[in-house]
Amino acid sequence: MRLNNIIDRIKLPFRKEKELFSSLYDILGFYPHNIEYYKQALMHKSIRKRNEKGKPLNNERLEFLGDAVLDAAVGYIVYRHFDGKREGFLTNTRSKLVSRETLGKVANEMGLGNLLLSAGHSNSHNSYVEGNAFEALVGAIYLDRGYDACLWFFKERVLGKYINLDKVAFKEVNFKSKLLEWSQKNRVHLEYQLLKQKKDDNGSPVFSFRVMLEGVEGEVGTGFSKKEAQQLASKDTLQRLRREPQFVDAVFAAKTERTKMEEEPAMAVPDTEQEQNFIIEQEHTETPAEESSTPKRSQKVRKSQDNQSDSSDAEFDLSDISHKEKSREDIIAEAEAAAFAEE
Repeated sequence: MRLNNIIDRIKLPFRKEKELFSSLYDILGFYPHNIEYYKQALMHKSIRKRNEKGKPLNNERLEFLGDAVLDAAVGYIVYRHFDGKREGFLTNTRSKLVSRETLGKVANEMGLGNLLLSAGHSNSHNSYVEGNAFEALVGAIYLDRGYDACLWFFKERVLGKYINLDKVAFKEVNFKSKLLEWSQKNRVHLEYQLLKQKKDDNGSPVFSFRVMLEGVEGEVGTGFSKKEAQQLASKDTLQRLRREPQFVDAVFAAKTERTKMEEEPAMAVPDTEQEQNFIIEQEHTETPAEESSTPKRSQKVRKSQDNQSDSSDAEFDLSDISHKEKSREDIIAEAEAAAFAEE
């Protein structure tokens, strides 16, 4: 009996490693040479594991390496695919492909998140955690098999299967329209201030515009056309509205001063992230056991490619951005809560 227990304990790690090999093959399209690289790529820092020297053992270093390799590999793929396109177009397309959100969605579709070892993230479908793991996986491939294998992996196992390259490249989002819509709903005065107009070394015109909201300075955009400059300024201003409550407060304070009347609550600031409808959805089949133990998933609704103004990612939920004056009782309650939290 004791011998059987010993044999079972020996078989268990072997069985788990064999399952890992099989799962990685389904994702990569080849078997790893050195499985240790891939094990480390799947270790999130939250598990707080250390090596024999006491140093943290996680996927952050591989993530750094994979990020650099991805930039090179995807840059080459985009360069070869879009012959004759200008540098700005190529850079923008590569940025969309290697963004954390895109890589996170690809990792989720691949099932990479199910292999990730973490404390509390395994079932969260956190696009940043899974996107980082994807980059770490590319770093592991580079160390295990070299650059050509990384290039083959992204080209053959990601593009076409999970991402439509042409669709992502030519997808545009009208950030100026989004900012205009937000300002109109909130009755905020918006204008674009021309800062500079010149010609570059090649004789091409260059424009610089600044967004002004109720006279408060927003962000500046520079481009080879007025439209491009205003689009970039609008995008960065939207991001600032979403990330900086102080900026929102300053805009509405200026509005109050202008109107001398109580302002209405702010509507949610439109998301600057592009809808990832170039991700090719994979059909997932459930076993009878899964069907009985989990609720049925709601049917996914595919949006038209032309419908680019909506984004429902909870990660970028902006509904909490509002301009509501706090009462004295609210301020006291928050102060008391903060004081108790520090004890």
